[in-house]
Parts: sequence; structure tokens; C-alpha cells
Amino acid sequence: MVEHRPLRDLVAYAILIFGVFIVVFPVYLAVIASTHDAATVVNGNMPLSPGSYTLENYYRAIFIGGSRTSREPVGYMLMNSFISAIGIAVGKICISILSAFAVVYFRFPFRKTAFWIIFVTLMLPVEVRIYPTYKVVADLQMLDTYAGLILPLIASATGTLLFRQFFMTVPEELLEASKIDGAGPFRFFKDMLLPLSITTIAALFVIQFIYGWNQYLWPLLITTQDSMQTIVTGIKKMLTTTDELAEWQLAMATAVLAMLPPVAVVILMQRLFVRGLVETEK
Repeated sequence: MVEHRPLRDLVAYAILIFGVFIVVFPVYLAVIASTHDAATVVNGNMPLSPGSYTLENYYRAIFIGGSRTSREPVGYMLMNSFISAIGIAVGKICISILSAFAVVYFRFPFRKTAFWIIFVTLMLPVEVRIYPTYKVVADLQMLDTYAGLILPLIASATGTLLFRQFFMTVPEELLEASKIDGAGPFRFFKDMLLPLSITTIAALFVIQFIYGWNQYLWPLLITTQDSMQTIVTGIKKMLTTTDELAEWQLAMATAVLAMLPPVAVVILMQRLFVRGLVETEK
């Protein structure tokens, strides 16, 4: 029997609405600021209604860039961020699923030791190994390249753990049936495990795409050319610290544009993402 308690429901909805307001209001302010001129944004009296500079600001941000900075147009930064995020997400998935497949289905010396070494790397984020990673990338002449942005970040202990736990739930009968049919390891992986892993792959892709898109420290460190900077680092660089008036309207327009691809990925893959996180029976 379900009990109806109007007061408790009202309090719950009020807390939920308040939380949504706290999250959404800064985004709304960014959208509104991107529709006004710089003077209106800076003088502290910006209205909460849209202005008349929407098309001009977004056109300048996407195709022209700031007039007082050396940054590239946002269109190039969006392309760099998209390539980097896609490369990191796909690379992490490929390496994670193959390493988990090897750890679960192959018998070799120190198999568990290899897995725990992979797992321990969770304690070594990019910030901890930033200098040796930068040294290797510089020695391989991958500064200011997509390879330098992507390759150092594609190893994922989290993804390996996620796929390993899923593979361990796959019935042994499927492996035995594949062996009876004469299927080798690659055939079993391609025809059995990959189709069963679609929702897990989708969930991991969404998480890793957002992870790659929001990278700041690593792109800031290895990109010295404006043409290779990502949109997250570009937002910071366009806010000048000189006596000139910062073009806040372009910065807000860039921030709004930076939010669109991750939001689109989450919306388009929402069903697979939720299923990949909550399903336990495959």
C-alpha cells in the first residue's frame, strides 16, 4: 500500500526545484550575457532578458574570434576538443575492453598481478605523472599534435575494471559452446562479447567523452599554438588580464557553445547510458 503524504511530497519537490534553480541559473546568466555587448555585461546592471547582440556575438565567437586576443575562432577550438574527446573515449574503450578480455579469458603467469597493477594506476592521475608524461611526449615530438592530446590519456583502469566485472558475469557455457563450434578467441570476442557489451560501451563512452572534453591541465601544458588549443583552455585565454575591457560577451558565448556537445551526447545516448549503469542481468 502506497501512503500519500502531501506535505512530505511538497517538501521534496521544493528541495528538488531549489537544487535545479541553483544549477540552471548560472547557465541562464551565461546565455543572457552572451546576447549583450561588453559594456552592458561589465557595468553590473545586466538585465535578465536577452539582448540584441545574439547573432553578432555568436558569429564573432565561432568564425572570427576576439579582436584583442590572438586566439583562434571558437569553431577551431570546438573541432580540437571534439577530436580529442572522441579519440580519448574510443581509445579508452578499445584498450579497456581488450585488457579486460585478456585478464578474464586468458590464462598466463601473473594474470592477477597484472590486473592489480592496472588497478593501482587509479591512484596515479595525470597531475601526479604530469612531468614524466610531458617529457615522453616532448621526446616523441608530439607537442601541439592530436596524438599528444589523446595518447597519454587513453589508458583507463576504471574501464578495465568495468569490463572485467561484466565479463565475469557472462556464463561459461557461451565460451564452451564457442569452442565446440570451432570459434577462436577473436571470433568469440567479436560475435559474443561485443554484442553483449553494447550498453556498457555506451555508458563508458559518455563518461569518457565528457572526461576528454573537460580536460584543462594537459591541453594547457602541451599546446603552445593557438590553432591547437581546446575550447576549455580557450575560455581562460580569452579573458585578458590587461587594462583593456574583457570581452565577456564572447567568453559567455564560448562557454555556452562548450556545453552543447556534452549535453547532446548525454541526451542522444541517455537510454543506453542508464541501461549500462543499472542493468545487472545481461
